[in-house]
Amino acid sequence: MSHILVVEDEAIIRTAVKRLLERHQYQVKEAGSVAETEQYDLTSFDLIISDLRLPGEPGTEMIKRAPDTPVLIMTSYASLRSAVDSMKLGAVDYIAKPFDHDEMVETVQRIIAARSQREQAQASSPPKAAPSKPASSAPKAPATPGEGHDMGIIGSCESMQTLFKRISKVAPTDSTVMIQGESGTGKELVARAMHERSQRAKAPLISVNCAAIPETLIESELFGHEKGSFTGATAGRTGLVEAADGGTLFLDEIGELPLEAQARLLRVLQEGEIRRVGSVQSHKVDVRLVAATHRDLKTMARQGLFREDLFYRLNVIELRLPPLRDRGKDVVLIAEALLQRAAISTNQQGLFFSDDARHAILNYTWPGNVRELENAIERAAILCDHDEITADLLGIELDAEYERASEAANALQNMQHDDRPGQEPAEDLSLEDYFQHFVLEHQEHMTETQLAHKLGISRKCLWERRQRLGMPRKKTANS
Repeated sequence: MSHILVVEDEAIIRTAVKRLLERHQYQVKEAGSVAETEQYDLTSFDLIISDLRLPGEPGTEMIKRAPDTPVLIMTSYASLRSAVDSMKLGAVDYIAKPFDHDEMVETVQRIIAARSQREQAQASSPPKAAPSKPASSAPKAPATPGEGHDMGIIGSCESMQTLFKRISKVAPTDSTVMIQGESGTGKELVARAMHERSQRAKAPLISVNCAAIPETLIESELFGHEKGSFTGATAGRTGLVEAADGGTLFLDEIGELPLEAQARLLRVLQEGEIRRVGSVQSHKVDVRLVAATHRDLKTMARQGLFREDLFYRLNVIELRLPPLRDRGKDVVLIAEALLQRAAISTNQQGLFFSDDARHAILNYTWPGNVRELENAIERAAILCDHDEITADLLGIELDAEYERASEAANALQNMQHDDRPGQEPAEDLSLEDYFQHFVLEHQEHMTETQLAHKLGISRKCLWERRQRLGMPRKKTANS
């Protein structure tokens, strides 16, 4: 069980954080000031969560007092500049108040898991150990989580290995990067990996979800404002772009950015300068921009929903994160890692997946990607009565569409084997492979309704899969 120290002078907040963490199986001690922490052996804690503003000494003092323990700083949005300064002093991360409970728990889990991995690596790995032998017979394919394991990203499939190589090449540069991928695929992990491998690693990484900020506040949040610039602006404020000066700014869901804010962001990219809302003066900023979206920005630009000049400024380097359903056996590797993390947080060592759970994990389409997988495993770890995690606990139900398509894929394999004597049957034919093969082979003499019927899916589902796989139907007499 992990030990956490919460340092907060407001008793209500301190108690709320303590109860929240205890519900997630953490052992928590508390203190109202830096001076009160002297009663504890700070080296016995796995994490210290401290408010920035405390009576007497500030929360950043905990960084000096416990140099070997990660310190998470809590701060308000109004003191964002101070939070960034805290990270420069050595804080592992910061979280803004009022914080979301899920955000707090996820941040704590991530920090403790990262610390645990570092300690295990230091304890078990000899200096510059020889690379492990691949499990597969393929000459270049990594065996285990792959190169991305050092980046905090798990992946051994070909598309992920290509991504890891590109991250390694792009990270040391200052080029603007666009990360494309569905929601829940881990775009922020990619942004963090690039930042940590860049020359800006010691400067802050500021992450912003553009979809989470109201449109009326987005310009003020990103670019700051002067006192009196609008109703309610009782004091000047530093924007998030300015707070990332010298570091990296990660703009998630950038497709949700209003056109007015897009124009300001374009100036940052073109001129390297920023002007606060209500100010007549501009000043220089040095920021490396990483953007992410699950939307088609090029189509949006053609429709006038996104600035075309900004799109081309952003799209210098494009990295694509494949959805979980296209990553083959990676999903099992990720599930194993998430199960280990869940076991630690719930203090249940020895948890493992049953055969039916592994089958379900491997064959489910995971529309919510890694985020959905993580939630399913956390729920199963909490609800299980024994060490074995079954498919029922995961709540995975393979739908009728999957079952029909799976049978059809098997039939295709058998058909290929029967029709071509002397050849081996196709190996690891995925549902996507079967879909593409069947559609391309039969679309010339079958209508969309007939194709959908043969595949056992609806016309709407057929259309959606065509769009996702980049194979829209050409207009013909049959369609």
